[in-house]
Amino acid sequence: MIQSRPKSVAAFNQAQQVIPGGVNSPVRALRSVGTTPLFVREAQGAYITDIDNNKYIDFCMSWGVFILGHNNPQVSQAAADAVMRGSSYGIPTEAETQLAEMVRSAVPTMERLRFVNSGTEATMSAIRVARGYTGRDILVKFEGNYHGHADHLLVAAGSAVANISNASSAGVPADFVKHTIVLPYNDTDALKKYFSANGDKVAAVIVEPVACNMGVVAPADGFLQTMRQLTEQYGALLIFDEVITGFRLSHGGAQQRFGITPDMTTVGKIVGGGFPAAAFGGREEIMQCLAPNGPVYQAGTLSGNPVAMAAGIATLTQLSAPNFYSNLEARSNEFIAKLKQIIEGKEIQLNHCGSMFTLFFNNKPVRNFQDTKQSNQERFAQYFRNMLSRGIYVSPSQFEGNFISACHTDEVLNYVLKSIEESI
Repeated sequence: MIQSRPKSVAAFNQAQQVIPGGVNSPVRALRSVGTTPLFVREAQGAYITDIDNNKYIDFCMSWGVFILGHNNPQVSQAAADAVMRGSSYGIPTEAETQLAEMVRSAVPTMERLRFVNSGTEATMSAIRVARGYTGRDILVKFEGNYHGHADHLLVAAGSAVANISNASSAGVPADFVKHTIVLPYNDTDALKKYFSANGDKVAAVIVEPVACNMGVVAPADGFLQTMRQLTEQYGALLIFDEVITGFRLSHGGAQQRFGITPDMTTVGKIVGGGFPAAAFGGREEIMQCLAPNGPVYQAGTLSGNPVAMAAGIATLTQLSAPNFYSNLEARSNEFIAKLKQIIEGKEIQLNHCGSMFTLFFNNKPVRNFQDTKQSNQERFAQYFRNMLSRGIYVSPSQFEGNFISACHTDEVLNYVLKSIEESI
């Protein structure tokens, strides 16, 4: 049992003297779960080790990035080799083309794609292209779907933003979001009603095909299909935000899993192999709007960074191995089946899709953002602390997913199940 983390506490106190809140991303502060952050010294496979030398099984995995586990030997070696050749050029490399071809092979709807440095950049750029291509302004998004922290997207955005009373952010002028329309997730009737009245004004619909930032919430039957039909009918573009689900739910992401063909797609997290990288892409005629070929401007000094490209190539190479996803799915399904038995009758909802899952401390099914907000935060906070004391780091929010990866062995997963049973 892990009782204290004095070095992490001291490091946090020092960090607060120079970094707002002591962290570079709000959820890391662990305020909502009633404790202070641990500071990591190193990570390997399924484990992270803090500066107090406590070792934890990691179920956050850098928010889903490490599907192969921390510090994968091939990925780390590829990155190290790339650094020795030079960490950044601001000039094209062949690695950018190689990784782009690998992404397109896995996600054929990305006929043309461009690399950026983060999921926020990818979604922001995809939306700009969609507006430039259609000549329209309105963007439709869904409550609880998080598409990064660009001003026009911080509306009912789920994730850590869900703890802000207005589910948005100070510093965002009303004019910046006046063209962003928010509809309830999994509400097909609301979608039909809005398009019936305004469909010819909509530039794009952007959606997490499986919501991952209000906890894991899978799409209801017909929800994505209706979205596809309406956008085609009214000449709007459908953007799948697969920053988390891309290369996670299958080699081709959620769109392959559910058989939906979007016009544009964003991917991130896994595609950079643990380094800052993401991509946006879509049909060739849409992406030709981008400068230097077209009038839509987008740029980035570090886009296509050679270290991130090398790590991405090494990662995607391993993900293309036969049976990688079927093996991960089988292991995840076995874990989920046992977890369902543990939580039965305890007013806990288990939402899952593939190798992603969330436990909601809620007495009714969770299908949308309003349902997630009814969950008991105090119970979750106690659960988080209980798990932490047992050496398991779960994602520190009910509004986030947990991730099973290839490095989570049966032995590890059985210990996690035992710990969950004890913790709740």
